[in-house]
Amino acid sequence: MNFIIYVIFGLIAGSIANMIDPRPSRGGILGSIVLGIAGAVVGGWLGSTIFGVGVSGFNLSSFIVAVAGSLVLLAIGRMLTRA
Repeated sequence: MNFIIYVIFGLIAGSIANMIDPRPSRGGILGSIVLGIAGAVVGGWLGSTIFGVGVSGFNLSSFIVAVAGSLVLLAIGRMLTRA
């Protein structure tokens, strides 16, 4: 059951990050799920290292951290594909 919750959490966080970033993205639903889950990992690590706030469950602060991590991953991906 936890796996399904992580997938839904990743889908929501990745979709929000894709909506915030105005450039078109590829990958569809699966790309949004992967982006959101990876963003939660990156955001949780950065947030706990810098601010002491990480991903702690299915709550608002975790969503903010996951979306921020997803936006960081989107920015890094865009920089890598331009080169």
